Amino acid sequence: MGGFGIGATEFVAMGLLPDMAVDLLPGLAATSTEAANAAAGWIISAYALGVVVGAPTIAAAAARWPRKQLLLALAAAFTLGTVASALLPTFELVVAARFVAALPHGAYFGIASLVAASLMGPGKRGRGVALVLSGLTIANVVGVPAITWLGQLAGWRIAYLAVAAIFAATFLAVLVAVPWQAGDPGATIGRELRIFSRAQAWFALGIGAIGFGGLFAMYSYIAPLATDVTGLSAGLVPVVLVVIGLGMTIGNFIGGRLADWSVRRSMYLGFAVMAGSLTMLALTAANPVGLVVGVFLVGGSASALSPTIQMRLMDIARDSQSIAAALNHSALNIGNSLGAILGGAAIAAGLGYVAPVWVGLVLTLAGAALALASFALDRARSRRGIPMPSITGAVPAVGD
Repeated sequence: MGGFGIGATEFVAMGLLPDMAVDLLPGLAATSTEAANAAAGWIISAYALGVVVGAPTIAAAAARWPRKQLLLALAAAFTLGTVASALLPTFELVVAARFVAALPHGAYFGIASLVAASLMGPGKRGRGVALVLSGLTIANVVGVPAITWLGQLAGWRIAYLAVAAIFAATFLAVLVAVPWQAGDPGATIGRELRIFSRAQAWFALGIGAIGFGGLFAMYSYIAPLATDVTGLSAGLVPVVLVVIGLGMTIGNFIGGRLADWSVRRSMYLGFAVMAGSLTMLALTAANPVGLVVGVFLVGGSASALSPTIQMRLMDIARDSQSIAAALNHSALNIGNSLGAILGGAAIAAGLGYVAPVWVGLVLTLAGAALALASFALDRARSRRGIPMPSITGAVPAVGD
């Protein structure tokens, strides 16, 4: 349920971006719709940047907290931040509210992933992480399209109040249903921050930040792509969002199983399919069938990479587990911000609404290159007799 609320609050702006641009930037929208949509992309980027800042900060500072109590505090913060996003009057204040509302995002997913991995047991960590992330992907099937439809009828502010209600329900659900788990009594901020001294941690973060930007360059501007390029009516945008959400949900569960099989091979496969899907979408977006098939495959392949990147970070983290689990979401939301900014820049340059899809392809290929470099470093370390331990203390197979 927490993942569902996070998926709703993070992605509902994609479908309502033109409405938010007209309401919050009326002068610019009257002059140029494209310029207003590009500027409104900062609402998406601000949320992503909040995740980047909040995930390592909260995870490192609160690693000793009992995990259930920490999840309750984060759910309460989500509720208040989302209410502020709905009620503040100006573009600048809404951007600031989205930044603040995003601060708990990475820590919530990170701690919830650790709880799930612990409950699922050895050999099923990837599936546990995927189960937590499934709330986010299911939100893209049900929550985001429904709340986008609500926002189109009643206004984007009402849509955000609906999201705040989901977070309030999440607080109650965690209170009632989540079992108590102790925090890490030996955790210190210094110990958690040691992850940043490891080269492989930076590779993993780069893979997520740059590679995942390929999804968000496309996704951030899906509404104008569907209406202005494909020629669909605004009322069909929620249907397109459902298609993306279905792809993400299916891809997430496939990715969890593949991550338990082989992190390295599943990462290579995910990037290959994602690059091919973005290319197909860019070439066929003017056709409704091409749009639907393309966004389904892009969403599925990108979502399959998420548990794989999470597992990679958890494997290299050693004793910095809390911050490692949260950092994955910092990385993915750097990709969110980067994709939205670069896609918006391409639109503002007059290259049209297909241009962000090509931007996404470039980012995807860059992420794949980082993955190749990271696993090559693993092989080089293994040849020198310096294996990298997993979080269980066992030495994984080379590259896995």
